[in-house]
Amino acid sequence: MSKKKKIETITGIFRANQKGFGFVEFEDKSKEDIFIPSKFVGNALNGDTVEIKMLTEKVEDKRAEAKIVKVLRRDKETVVGTFQKNKNFGFVVPDDKKLGTDIFISKNHCKKAKNNDKVVVKITKYPEKGKNAEGEIEEVLGNSNQAGIDLLSVIKEFDLPNEFPDGVLKEARSISQQITEEDLKINHEKKRIDLRQKENMHIFTIDGEDAKDLDDAVWVGKADNGHYLLDVHIADVSHYVKKGSNLDREAIFRGTSVYLFDRVIPMLPVELSNGICSLNAGQDRLALSCLMEIDSNGKVVASDVYKSIIRVTERMSYTDVNKIITNSDEKIVKKYEAYIPDFKLMEELAHILKNRRVKAGYLNLDIPESKIVLDENGKCIDVKKYETTFANEIIEQFMLTANESVAEKFYWLNIPFIYRVHEEPDLDKVKELNQFLWNFGYKIHINQDKVHPTEFAKVLEEVKRQTRRKSRFQFNFKNFEIGEVRA
Repeated sequence: MSKKKKIETITGIFRANQKGFGFVEFEDKSKEDIFIPSKFVGNALNGDTVEIKMLTEKVEDKRAEAKIVKVLRRDKETVVGTFQKNKNFGFVVPDDKKLGTDIFISKNHCKKAKNNDKVVVKITKYPEKGKNAEGEIEEVLGNSNQAGIDLLSVIKEFDLPNEFPDGVLKEARSISQQITEEDLKINHEKKRIDLRQKENMHIFTIDGEDAKDLDDAVWVGKADNGHYLLDVHIADVSHYVKKGSNLDREAIFRGTSVYLFDRVIPMLPVELSNGICSLNAGQDRLALSCLMEIDSNGKVVASDVYKSIIRVTERMSYTDVNKIITNSDEKIVKKYEAYIPDFKLMEELAHILKNRRVKAGYLNLDIPESKIVLDENGKCIDVKKYETTFANEIIEQFMLTANESVAEKFYWLNIPFIYRVHEEPDLDKVKELNQFLWNFGYKIHINQDKVHPTEFAKVLEEVKRQTRRKSRFQFNFKNFEIGEVRA
């Protein structure tokens, strides 16, 4: 008697679509996602770890298909949503539309929630055989139309750490908000370089008007040989956050600060993020600095990374710096008259650095960003395009150059280091893209199985030129039509 052939199963993460179907993706990103038709989703929810059985293999442009046979691990135990009340029961409609199920709430588990309240609900029974999930309301956040509740919902939905543990706060509050003599002692036999008393060394922070924590500052000067000198300073957080401390463990847990509309959930308590580790103008601060000597072609010919103590001369905004370099606001120009040579030198160097990048194939992805405008009650009243100017570009070019200089230094020191790596383009995907671009008269040239970054930049620039040309043509054509009508 022949044995039954064992059916091979595969494990991955289910990503649901609002329309009912979904895809299973894998930790190994080289593997292509597998399509799951809606009738084979079963009771899996978005984000669950699942086991699947293959139905069909990939054929040309058609994805491979599979069936979910088992949910191995649930992604969510609690969900944020809007409570819909009936006479003897209720439902929670999840904010995550991909979840794929409303959650039934019995009368005993409504916790005095009112209709249209935002709530946090614990799932007690997951959906099965066409039945909705069931749950218990753990927390009532407030009415969904109340200002600030949408923000609180986001915090709860993604389980963001909105408060610091007592041990972390105690440690942060024990740190002096002024630099002490102990701070200035020799570190690893190398003394901090004191830049506070250097004549005509104007150090600036340049950020958005609503920036809360100022963690980088810049200075630009000229060397005797005519080369540019660029000094980028970063707040020396490592001096205060010691390895293995409560602050260190909490920072590792959080990973980053989170920016939400008009507020920030910081990685470190405000005593550090907005206090001693914020490079506030006129206050002494410890920094890690990278000094670069740059020639007229934008090449860094020498660099050094060192510990410093600085005092920022002025806090600047992108808006005001742009008004200075474009000479477009007499009042602002007059206010910062003493620093105009500094900002003009910054502009000059930033142009040189950018031009060097463009020649090397720099991709200028001008992707528009949105700015949410809130009223005094925290209610959204407008969404505007976030305007960027060359003042933003100045800081971007300086930071990129500093990042590259630090990365190169650690590369040659042969010290383990974290790098941002941009891998070589996938040639098969480039060929697929070329098939699409061919319809519009564009092509990315492949030379000996290599694609140079400039090829992508050329296509982007050509598309921009054609778009501008088309816009001018349409404008002139409309004027012509109006003229004809008047005639």
